[in-house]
Amino acid sequence: MTASALFNTSVMGMSAQTTALSAVAENIANSGTVGYKEATTQFQTLLSSVQGGADIDGGVSASNVIEITKAGSTLNTTSATDLAISGDGFFVVSDASGNTYLTRAGSFLPDTQGRLYNTAGYYLMGYSASAASAPSDPAGLQVITIPYGTTISTPSTEGTLSANLPQTADVVGAADLPSANASTSTYSKKTSATAYDNLGNAVTLDVYFSKTSDNEWEMSVFDASTATDGGFPYSSGPLTTQSLTFSSTDGSLTGGSSASIAVPNGSTLTLDLSAMTQRGSSFSVVNPTINGNAASQVTSVNISKDGTLSYVLGNDQSVAASKIPLARVASPTNLQAQSGNIFAVTKDSGAAYLGDANSGSMGSIASSTLEGSTVDLATQLSNMIVAQRSFTANSQVFQVASEVMQVLNNLK
Repeated sequence: MTASALFNTSVMGMSAQTTALSAVAENIANSGTVGYKEATTQFQTLLSSVQGGADIDGGVSASNVIEITKAGSTLNTTSATDLAISGDGFFVVSDASGNTYLTRAGSFLPDTQGRLYNTAGYYLMGYSASAASAPSDPAGLQVITIPYGTTISTPSTEGTLSANLPQTADVVGAADLPSANASTSTYSKKTSATAYDNLGNAVTLDVYFSKTSDNEWEMSVFDASTATDGGFPYSSGPLTTQSLTFSSTDGSLTGGSSASIAVPNGSTLTLDLSAMTQRGSSFSVVNPTINGNAASQVTSVNISKDGTLSYVLGNDQSVAASKIPLARVASPTNLQAQSGNIFAVTKDSGAAYLGDANSGSMGSIASSTLEGSTVDLATQLSNMIVAQRSFTANSQVFQVASEVMQVLNNLK
């Protein structure tokens, strides 16, 4: 190595250690930043051949890399909208212009319009809880909003009813079936269920079961508010009448597995009856489950590990409103880090694809939890000392080179 090459090598060494110190400084500054990913320095040897390959000199270069796939420790909080991911997925957020990015920083709060955003000003994206699955493209997502204090109601559209009908029940004649809605109408068994109309009013449904022949039953549903003196005839006919057929072998339902009920001033309610049975035991009903809710104000939210965000109403009802999907890319280490603790998709990272939380390799979502910084202060302080000493050593090499050149210049 020539004396002049010493200058180049030592300068490159100081530059590389400056790069390492910049990573250490950034890490220490963000040691308390939620979702921050540690920056590490990678060094690369540089060689150059001179004088026909007889002499080899060179130096070093350095670049900082963000450890995107490294998970931070979890921090418990008291806010339901503080979210952490257990797994490899990312939250999808957007800026005011609608551009989407990925992040692991899950500290979200509602703005004046109820839109969830993080401290960097990026909005959390999701989709309707009524959708079958997450959209394939982040462009199909919308900003998640929590309408605190707003009165909402949801009409009933689906539910389940499960009961055992006694096989030994007496047969009811055709003229006396509830579906005839006559003063002489009778039935084998009866239960009730509550649905909700478009305005959030509770609608009590009277459900009658009548045995018509061996293994054959009829189910008729009436609006309880139209009953005459608590019974037949109702002022209006049945909302629906459904024939039920049961197996003579095991008592399972073989015909009439669902019923469509036109809820007064509401939507069509599809009632799943597939779990109905007819066996030798007594009549028993599992509490019907019907969606929808009475009109009430949104007071708080719950977020489950599959990303379902539910409004908690003042009447203690819970209504699933939105779902928070998670995103992944083929090569997360090639995502481009940007200000605000977000990552932009690049050609090398591959396009982002969405999936439901708590499924596959996406990971699950924990509410009232945050992912802390991946920085370990003790390690960073050690790295800082090593980089500082290496910088000093390189500066001493530069000083020696300067002295050698001075001696050469003074030769006569």
